[in-house]
Amino acid sequence: MLSPHEGETYVDCTAGLGGHATLIAPLVGASGRIVLNDVDDGNLGKAAEAVRRAGSGVGGDRCPEVVTIRGNFAELPRALGERGIRADMVLADLGFSSNQVDDPARGLSFRLDGPLDMRLDASLKLSAADLVNGLSEGELARILRDYGEERHAGLVARKLVQARKESPILTTARLAEVVRSVLSGRSGPSQIDPATRSFQALRIGVNDELGSLEALLAAVLRGVGTSGSWLSGGARVAIISFHSLEDRLVKRAFEEVESRGVGGVLTRSPVMADEPEQRANPRSRSAKLRAVRMGGALGG
Repeated sequence: MLSPHEGETYVDCTAGLGGHATLIAPLVGASGRIVLNDVDDGNLGKAAEAVRRAGSGVGGDRCPEVVTIRGNFAELPRALGERGIRADMVLADLGFSSNQVDDPARGLSFRLDGPLDMRLDASLKLSAADLVNGLSEGELARILRDYGEERHAGLVARKLVQARKESPILTTARLAEVVRSVLSGRSGPSQIDPATRSFQALRIGVNDELGSLEALLAAVLRGVGTSGSWLSGGARVAIISFHSLEDRLVKRAFEEVESRGVGGVLTRSPVMADEPEQRANPRSRSAKLRAVRMGGALGG
């Protein structure tokens, strides 16, 4: 979907450990540019190192210029404009990276007990523990319903408020225990843990993930043909989402790109991992890739 060419600029909104960027680097070559963005300083440094290694690999020096920008990708279009950088390719792989979810200190997983944090950006003021222990029952229910699509949001919120009166909910294990005590047996047989939707909802709330995505999509819609544009004509923009809330936003925005006549949708249906990939990487099962090309309507 990104169709990399020699000398182009690739912008990775969610660099992680550089997995996607390392595949792109040799293809844009020494005359190209790789821009890495992430809210996680540690990951950003590792991604830059991985890209430089990949670009300088077999076949001589193929290392493109590497630019690192720390911050939320909602601010990335502005940051690129200030630097005079225009993207030929943009990728946003939404959510958290594997090394973050596997770190108990992040508090992102109910599989590993740790502090109830969930902040992808450590500089954010409020953690998941602050939300769970500080919000009203009604506001907790709204977050669980709107961000987790939890059918029993009211019941879970009520139980959380009751439980925190006994003692603050400060760990992932305690949060999962409280949620499961409400939901176990209510949803019938399911392949997902009863706590999954609540954890998703709180993570989205803590990091304002949908707000950031909406800001990025708005920048795509106004990105070509304007003063200080951050997208080149013909830029390809791809977004990988992992739940329906994200995918709906991406689908609607990309359809609007086409309806306005400023670009064309490359994916009439989302691209999903095939069975071999899902077996090799179970986390790919819920991934959906959508893409557009900017700069005029396209067929197909």
